[in-house]
Amino acid sequence: MPFTRFIGEETYSAGSSRDYLVDASPTWIVDPLDGTVNFTHLFPMFCVSIALVVDHEPVIGVINAPLLNQLFTSCRGRGAWLDETHRLPLVRDPIPPLPPDAPSGCIFSCEWGKDRRDGPEGNLIRKVDSFVTMAAEPGARERLGGMVHGVRSLGSATMDLAYTAMGSLDIWWEGGCWEWDVAAGIAILQEAGGLVTSANPPEDPAWAEIPRVQLGSRLYLAIRPTGPSDTETALEAQHRVIRQVWKRVRPLGYSRATAPQRSSK
Repeated sequence: MPFTRFIGEETYSAGSSRDYLVDASPTWIVDPLDGTVNFTHLFPMFCVSIALVVDHEPVIGVINAPLLNQLFTSCRGRGAWLDETHRLPLVRDPIPPLPPDAPSGCIFSCEWGKDRRDGPEGNLIRKVDSFVTMAAEPGARERLGGMVHGVRSLGSATMDLAYTAMGSLDIWWEGGCWEWDVAAGIAILQEAGGLVTSANPPEDPAWAEIPRVQLGSRLYLAIRPTGPSDTETALEAQHRVIRQVWKRVRPLGYSRATAPQRSSK
């Protein structure tokens, strides 16, 4: 059996290798404080996150938000839970379908990020431009206005994912996160029935394949758990919303080394 490894935010420092940090070995990924700025300002959206990743796949997730008194947990094949008593998503009878004209009618979550460099091609400007397109009325921005119900920024990628798993957020779009920012949240969201893929749109969003999430890619688009409707399955609805988001966002420039190959097992 491969040796169990440990990775935490404190094991990485500026100037360290930008190669993928997770290999096929079972790996615990720990962030003792996600949402540091929130913590320093006494804004309660901060947490401890712990994940177990096996062959690049997050299989166990634990998120503890102490000031909110919320504990999110999941284990592959055993469900995702809030406070060990409420199975995620919170509304389950039935799980609400995604709006038929999404992203209109959705809560869109995003973060400003740490890359605040100015300039038309900087990540900050690309994000802001995408936020405006998602929020604008339908006739605006060459008829790409998303008319989302609201735009939320919680200040913690981990909490963004937990609240998407809970069903409180419909869409989360972000770039720049590291493994410890997302591993536990991805484990919980996927076990709850959500879907995670790449934030960056392909050349043809309408027909391109929707890839599996690559832990460590630094580019993430998450869709909440959803139920079927009279016209489509839950997965078809999630794919539809992903393509609609891709049409409205700009590619982000967060680089990473070539992704490692997954095990063929």
